[in-house]
Amino acid sequence: MTPEELAQFRLQLLAMRSELLEIEQSTMDDAKPVELDQTSVGRLSRMDAMQSQEMAQEMVRRRRQQLVQVEGALRRVESGEYGVCFRCGEEIDSRRLGVDPTITRCIGCAEAA
Repeated sequence: MTPEELAQFRLQLLAMRSELLEIEQSTMDDAKPVELDQTSVGRLSRMDAMQSQEMAQEMVRRRRQQLVQVEGALRRVESGEYGVCFRCGEEIDSRRLGVDPTITRCIGCAEAA
C-alpha cells in the first residue's frame, strides 16, 4: 500500500469516526426509557414508543460496534499494521479496503471463515 493510499484511508476513517460520534450525540434522546404514564398516552401509543425505543437502542449498539471497528483501524494505521490480514498476514487489496476501510481479513481468509 502506498503512503498516499494509507493517508486517504486514514482520512476516510477519521471522517467515519466523526460522523458516528455526531449521530450518537444527536440520537441520545431516542434511546431513553419510555414514559409509562397511562393517563397521557394510550396502550398502543406506548407500545409504539417502546418499539421505537428498542430500535433506537439497537442502532446505538450497532453504531458503537462500528465505532470500535473504526478506532481499531485507526490504531492499526498508527502502528503500521493497517491493511494486513489478521489471519494470514498478507496485504489486503486496497479495493477491498475502499469498500470497507475497517476490514481485517483478505478476501481469501474472509471466504474461508
